[in-house]
Amino acid sequence: MFSRMTMTAAALALTAGTALAQQDTLTLGMVLEPPNLDPTTGAAAATDEVVYANVFEGLTRIGPDGAVRPALAESWDVSEDGKTYTFRLQTGVTFHDGSAFDAEDVKFSLDRARDEDSTNAQKALFAGIDAVDVVDPATVKVTLKDPDGSFPFNMAWGDAVIVAPESAADLATKPVGTGPFKFDSWTQGDRIEISRYDGYWGKPVALSKATFRIIADPTAAFAAMMAGDVDAFPNFPAPETLAQFASDPRFKVIVGSTEGETILAMNNKQPPLDNVKVREAIAHAINRQEIIDGAMFGYGTPIGTHFAPHNPDYVDLTGLSAHDPEKSKALLAEAGVGDLTLRLALPPPTYARRGGEIIAAELAAVGIKTEITNLEWAQWLEQVFKGKDFDLTIVSHTEPMDINIYARPDYYFQYGKPEFVALMDKLTGTADPASRSAILKEAQEMIARDYVNAYLFQLAKTGVANAKIEGLWENSPNQSNDLTEVRWLD
Repeated sequence: MFSRMTMTAAALALTAGTALAQQDTLTLGMVLEPPNLDPTTGAAAATDEVVYANVFEGLTRIGPDGAVRPALAESWDVSEDGKTYTFRLQTGVTFHDGSAFDAEDVKFSLDRARDEDSTNAQKALFAGIDAVDVVDPATVKVTLKDPDGSFPFNMAWGDAVIVAPESAADLATKPVGTGPFKFDSWTQGDRIEISRYDGYWGKPVALSKATFRIIADPTAAFAAMMAGDVDAFPNFPAPETLAQFASDPRFKVIVGSTEGETILAMNNKQPPLDNVKVREAIAHAINRQEIIDGAMFGYGTPIGTHFAPHNPDYVDLTGLSAHDPEKSKALLAEAGVGDLTLRLALPPPTYARRGGEIIAAELAAVGIKTEITNLEWAQWLEQVFKGKDFDLTIVSHTEPMDINIYARPDYYFQYGKPEFVALMDKLTGTADPASRSAILKEAQEMIARDYVNAYLFQLAKTGVANAKIEGLWENSPNQSNDLTEVRWLD
């Protein structure tokens, strides 16, 4: 009997050990499939959701609290005139193909991003760089044209990750970075797989493997979570079912904030949208709460400008574009616009497709007809973002602190007012926190009073996860699904 008990105990211990060993893989749900996996050449948030902090790293990085942290640069110094940043790099770092990382890779990456022919979606982040010099293999000196206190923050964007010249040409389908996970495979339309990189220079991650499942349909997302086919869905597309998950002890619902300003963007150079009265009429036709309730089931915070309400410099300007259909009609009459039909291009996310139907009805109520076109994400990027072939579109801008996009005349909504450009130039050259705050408040008011876009709501982060998972971010200070601290509880 003793022998049998001993064998039984051993068998149980082996079984338990096997079960525990299996709890180091994770399957995450995603609504949108990335158009490619190179964050340095594309604008899609879905790319960063897979690769940021997992596969690729920059000189700096954004932490879960939104603060800038060291990454491939262990530290940095700033010259007295604020123009020169000297970065001291981590040593013993390798790329996933085994090649060594050093200062030459930093110079290559920054010069590539700021090159005249660069396709980097956030090229403006690098426009202030005058020169990048290699001091030694572990030291890089970046000289700016003008002082910029935001430079370490700029280097924390996914668009600023460090890549190697040997692999840069193929990153779209074969991403090679320095992060704690290496890319394994991409089954188009279905999943992307990454696994722990054993040669990682920093703290090893707990997960041995992570799979990103592409599930665009809200009903399918719900079914996948309930069946356990997906362990977590950080940006869950069916908020109407969150109460059901919250009442089930197998799951936890994670509700936080994001950097996502959700807007009804307007083509400011497309007649009659080049008339501020028409843009204002559209803004007053919108009932924000109706959209939040109808498209997001109550999750979201109304905004009146392109700025996050959780930011200490936020100004509540929702009153400038309060829901007022009669004012909309009067403004359209003043502008001499009648029998107006506008094209409304909608990308795949729930907020756009559901919100678009509500907005179309609200515009119809003031006499504006809409022709709705549903676009896949790659189509939206090509037609709307790059081609500027649209009248109206709905999109959530999830980049952190990105009000400066309004200073780009060639940006897809085509504003670029000289006075606003001057304001952003002034902000870049200002270090004093109080002065920067005043400039940011003035900038918010300028775009609100110009009705550049109709500002809808700040996107809430509504996620669902297996109750035994810890380390997923509650808030989204950037666009990532950072898995570096994710683990299963015993």
